[in-house]
Amino acid sequence: MRKRLSITRRDFLNGASIAVAAGAGLSPAQLLAEGYAGAHPSAPPPTLTGLRGSHAGSFEVAHSVAWAGKQWPRPKEQTDDTYDLIVVGAGLSGLAAAFLYRQQAGASARILILDNHDDFGGHAKRNEFNVDGKFLIGYGGSQSIDSPGTYSPASKKLLTDLGVDVSRFYDYFDQEFYSRLGLREGLFFDKAHYGVDRLVDMPFMTWAGKPKKSAAKHSIDAFPWPEEERKAFADLVFKSHDFLHGKSEAEKIELLRKTSYETYLRDYAKAPESSLVLFRRTLTGLWGVGWDALSALEATRWSMPGTEGLKIKPEDEYSEEHDEPYIFHFPDGNASLARLFVRALIPDAVPGSSMEDIVLVRVDYNRLDTDGSPARIRLLSTAVDVRHAPDGKAVDIVYVNGGKTYRARGRHAVMAGYNVMLPYICPEMGDEQKSSIRAVEKIPLVYTNVALRNWRPFVEAGYSRAYAPQALFESLALDFPVSIGDYKFAQTPDDPMLLHMTYVPTEPGLTEREQHRAGRQKLYGMSFDDFEDGIVEQLSGMLGPHGFDAERDIAAITVNRWPHGYAYEYNELYDPADWSPKNGPHLKGRAPIGRISIANSDSSAYAYVNGAFDAAVRAVGEQLSV
Repeated sequence: MRKRLSITRRDFLNGASIAVAAGAGLSPAQLLAEGYAGAHPSAPPPTLTGLRGSHAGSFEVAHSVAWAGKQWPRPKEQTDDTYDLIVVGAGLSGLAAAFLYRQQAGASARILILDNHDDFGGHAKRNEFNVDGKFLIGYGGSQSIDSPGTYSPASKKLLTDLGVDVSRFYDYFDQEFYSRLGLREGLFFDKAHYGVDRLVDMPFMTWAGKPKKSAAKHSIDAFPWPEEERKAFADLVFKSHDFLHGKSEAEKIELLRKTSYETYLRDYAKAPESSLVLFRRTLTGLWGVGWDALSALEATRWSMPGTEGLKIKPEDEYSEEHDEPYIFHFPDGNASLARLFVRALIPDAVPGSSMEDIVLVRVDYNRLDTDGSPARIRLLSTAVDVRHAPDGKAVDIVYVNGGKTYRARGRHAVMAGYNVMLPYICPEMGDEQKSSIRAVEKIPLVYTNVALRNWRPFVEAGYSRAYAPQALFESLALDFPVSIGDYKFAQTPDDPMLLHMTYVPTEPGLTEREQHRAGRQKLYGMSFDDFEDGIVEQLSGMLGPHGFDAERDIAAITVNRWPHGYAYEYNELYDPADWSPKNGPHLKGRAPIGRISIANSDSSAYAYVNGAFDAAVRAVGEQLSV
């Protein structure tokens, strides 16, 4: 067995103790009663390393309800005075709902926000590191403000009201940083699957653009494959075949819509299995599944090899044309948006006044839930029962904190947590609405930050990012080059830097929904050691020849595990063609229940910031009209 790295393992040890207790047969309730969860960590949550995201202590209560059918006791006594609004879920949608309600109902409105995690922000998670005296900030979930020019007027106004001027990122994000160093995107063949560790240039168009033909040819020649497989791959990349010759454009589009890209390549392009496997995971970080579960029509939208000769230009119903670069990124991703919301709601907890100073300000977690504050955020609190009070003029929410149940009452409620939990905790919800919510599956994924003492091996290799078809992490990339306020990005290869690695658990051969369910179970069964082993093996194989030494160069690791990650977006391969964010079962699933409204990006069927914002706008509007 490989020796463990000598890195900070502060939170991992706590998580391991919970796992040991669970393995001994203790129920979620017993785990909580034994003190494994409920108290806020002594260190600020963003500084905790190890296994984070849906961390130990955040999901056991929910699982006791959804998996074991446990009914927690309903307290007779009400906790606190009656609130004007209770929000369940302190992610971007829940925080936006509280912010909007305060704006429209008045500064004196009393608001309680409950969240099952030890930090606010939901998937907009912040990771912090101190490496050899250098302070590093990373994102553990929600990554960037994508295409803000396409936001609805209400979502644009939310950004403006928070003090976010997206035009400033053109100065803060150094778009030429890596290209000035000559760094490219690589393709990594790992020894465990290919018999040799080999790093070459990416030979086809991906996020980084289309490579030069000469470089692509040189790369393919270096593939650790038999010659005939390399030739077949080169034909796909360089030649423009119409593999559906004789069909009209309409016939092609209909066939491609209901045929997976892998099936298309196998049956029509006669591509070998090695090519299919290499392409498979290129979009898992976006869709949550590989090309075995995505349509060939989607492949034409991405100009994937083998589609150019079809000569069709399908309209993308899920996005608008725009020319904005992907640069609207705080060092901690969208965790800065969450911090700006909390600053507006609880100024004593988050000092400062600008989008620049929010990056380095220290949050006082002890002030998030104080008596007398109009807005309060109560962490490590899992809602287990949500229903109207007997007179119908308020909503009672029973939640678990530290193994004990409490009952809070609000005149209105917005449910902005994982919508999949609503059928289990909202007894007033009808069967048709429950079925609509259950029609989709949250997408599991892992965002890992590896704190490096230097990134010179990347420069020596010539790559800033890489795709790995079969290693544990399908993609890795050096951090976004953003300097904002007093936070300065690395200037030389000898400076510490964060490396971001993405893993999406998939099960090729299953439908998308089946893959998400299987992937979720897989993640719950993986330990921090599993991820650490994968990181060391992958980076050593890829960068070892260029001077990388894991024991020396890795300072810390934070694994943000999200078994319930992205909101589900409709997939034309499995879902009706007319389902989209504007039409689908999520519309019935988000219907208000009296004084209870439903937010979160789940209810928008759109896994982006504006999906969360638009859901909050709708939910608050519903409640203010009651």
